[in-house]
Amino acid sequence: MEKRLKIIVPVLIILIIASVFIFSSIYSSSDPANEEDRLIVAASIMPQKEFIERIGKEKVHVVIMVPSGADPHTYEIEPRTLQEVSQSPLYFEVGSGLEFELNYMDKIKSVNPDMKVVNSSKGLDFIPNPEHFDDAQGHVHAENEADPHVWTSPRNVKVMVENIYQELIKADPENKEFYQKNKEEYILELEELDGKIIQEISGKENRKILVYHPSWGYFTRDYGFEQIAIEKGGKEPTPQSIANVIEQARKNNIRIIFVSPQFSRKNADFIAGELDAEVVLIDPLAPNYLENMLIVLEAFKKS
Repeated sequence: MEKRLKIIVPVLIILIIASVFIFSSIYSSSDPANEEDRLIVAASIMPQKEFIERIGKEKVHVVIMVPSGADPHTYEIEPRTLQEVSQSPLYFEVGSGLEFELNYMDKIKSVNPDMKVVNSSKGLDFIPNPEHFDDAQGHVHAENEADPHVWTSPRNVKVMVENIYQELIKADPENKEFYQKNKEEYILELEELDGKIIQEISGKENRKILVYHPSWGYFTRDYGFEQIAIEKGGKEPTPQSIANVIEQARKNNIRIIFVSPQFSRKNADFIAGELDAEVVLIDPLAPNYLENMLIVLEAFKKS
């Protein structure tokens, strides 16, 4: 018996060690947190995270500069995020004149001079920036003539996704088929979303929406809506502009005011009180793009 135990115990130890080694190998190879095997890429805003990750999946690690809940018009970059971006060979800027990028791209490039900066909006048709002129005085107060919120239209996102894909396969050509398959699947979902929006707003008569900040210009362009904005140029609305908005809202029988969570809702609440209207939160910067756009669709249908 003692002799048999002397044989069995070493064998059991070897089997245990082998099992641990095999399990560790499998876990480490499939663990998405294994950064050494992933391509580090950076981007400006949260919706881009889904665009990149749906193409790259476990082969990419995405660093987002403006975190969820922050306003890219006013956000100040954090040193920790700059340290992360210093390790990235690729930066996907929105490329439409987003204020954060106008303010910080030079600084971001300075921490990583070898990083390739890719314009995700290449090939898009821009619309005029509703913040570019002060309606009352005609003074220019926006840095960019184009509306920067290009991602709010799924049709634009299809172009952005294609731009992202083209750069990922240049950076990692060995995984081209993987990226291509994922890209095609995601574009199909964007096309389905586009079709769903068209179908569900068909027959809607009132296409005017009242928003606090004019983030939805590309959505309204592509689906036949018109946005009336309370705030422009990052400035609090004047009493006169508030009075004008209330007059327009009454004229168009508007009973919902859309507010982004990045902005104060004080003025929207005041206007809602004057109109007996409802204030509804919708977020143009939410991280889960497809899911969020369905929420936006439902909100606009009720407007």
